[in-house]
Amino acid sequence: MSSDVLVSSPNRSAFARNTMPSAGEIEIGPEEKASIHILIVDDEYTLRESCASLLRQEGYKVSVCPDGNEAIEVVRRRNVDIALIDIYMEGVSGLEVLAGCLEAKRDILAIMMTGNPSVESSVAALAAGAWDYLPKPFSATHLQILIGRAAHTVLAARDRDGDGSGEVPEAPALQPGRSEAMPFLGKSAAFRQVIELARKVALTDASVFLTGESGTGKEMVAQFIHANSRRSTRPMVAVNCAALPETLLESEMFGHVKGAFTGAVRDKPGLLEMAHMGTFFLDELTEMPLTIQAKLLRVIQDGVVRRVGSETTDSVVNVRFVAATNRDPREATDEGSLRKDLFYRLSVVPIRLPPLRERADDIALLAEHFLVRYWNRHRGAKAAVPKLTKAAIRSLETRPWRGNVRELQNAIEHAVVLLDPGVEVGPDDIPVVEGTTLPTGAVFAGDDPRGEKYHVARERILADFERRYLNWLVDRSGTNMSKAAKLAGVDRTTLYRLMEKHGLQRDTIIKSG
Repeated sequence: MSSDVLVSSPNRSAFARNTMPSAGEIEIGPEEKASIHILIVDDEYTLRESCASLLRQEGYKVSVCPDGNEAIEVVRRRNVDIALIDIYMEGVSGLEVLAGCLEAKRDILAIMMTGNPSVESSVAALAAGAWDYLPKPFSATHLQILIGRAAHTVLAARDRDGDGSGEVPEAPALQPGRSEAMPFLGKSAAFRQVIELARKVALTDASVFLTGESGTGKEMVAQFIHANSRRSTRPMVAVNCAALPETLLESEMFGHVKGAFTGAVRDKPGLLEMAHMGTFFLDELTEMPLTIQAKLLRVIQDGVVRRVGSETTDSVVNVRFVAATNRDPREATDEGSLRKDLFYRLSVVPIRLPPLRERADDIALLAEHFLVRYWNRHRGAKAAVPKLTKAAIRSLETRPWRGNVRELQNAIEHAVVLLDPGVEVGPDDIPVVEGTTLPTGAVFAGDDPRGEKYHVARERILADFERRYLNWLVDRSGTNMSKAAKLAGVDRTTLYRLMEKHGLQRDTIIKSG
């Protein structure tokens, strides 16, 4: 094995001292630390004992094993919470030890150490069930932070298991001040499954990867996870990876030092530092440039933030990550736009949000909520609220809702503006975006997908729909792109990207339609 920063420290007291508090020191008390049993498995004596000495000084209960088979037996006989395992050992490999430990204790948190870090080795470890991995050489601070995170997860799991209620509320409460967000309402099985999983993972520090179409409420679920976590009193910071150019996104996330670029007149902390001890929400992660993905991976790995233009470590942060995308992340990794090691680190718990068409039982509940909300906003509480007829509800339940909850929200608000007080709302009172509903059995007029492969037909039809929709959208907004983006329920960056994808320009889009 190569020499390690931990081993090369001139004295043990310097080895254990940090310039910044570790995650464990901030969140975990002495009694809680003493209740956590850590097993260190490495065939190199110096590194094994150095790590053990540091963690014992931190207050943890620590055991050591030089041999993989012996380590598996220790896990079988004793209650081990966290295992720190070297991947490359003589005899039994670290991945074999990992498999044996997980078989002996399913909920053990295994952290794999490797002196030959690579995308392949890290992905293999995480895919095999490791909780995280630690590249060598590593510093005392990095070890303390990672063990602190793991210990926090162990304690959260104990709290969850000790609760025993397991009840999922009908309508989980949001944090104060979130009344203008999409309502987190639903009774369908698909919706309740999402909420149940979100509640369970909220009590841990595990990274969560949210997938689902635009408008399904991914940010709402991220807010729910944060609000129900131990970090709820700390900030939740969100960044839209698709909304900013690469240089600005890097500066916003990591901060910069004075003189780093033109206009950097003073040091500025980044959003990651602002999210310390809180939650960091990465929206549209698959749109993040690969260079920034590599830098983000370093922060996730060891908590170290280096600002743009800095040559030193500026801060150490403890952040819980929640990522989201409306794409298939595995397709993004296959095509190379999303790093596999970053994906595996962030998708410890993947949660798929179903589109609205898969939770038709929730449409009436959502529509009635929006109707009351927007009526009170635009007409006032004294005016009689219109009532949705059964025919209107049936019509809403059969629409495709490609914009999901956000599209339903916009349709109801549109109707509210034109309705009279106390009237019965019929199907024709709720607008339909042209081209979004199709006759039974039809795909698009003049199209016949028979004989085509599914993915070929799907891509062709979706591309045709996008072109038609963009033409309608810009025409409807009078070529006002801000208004068009608002009508579509997307930001202007996304709208411009879609137009560029189809070779459309604002001044020619109507003629080209």
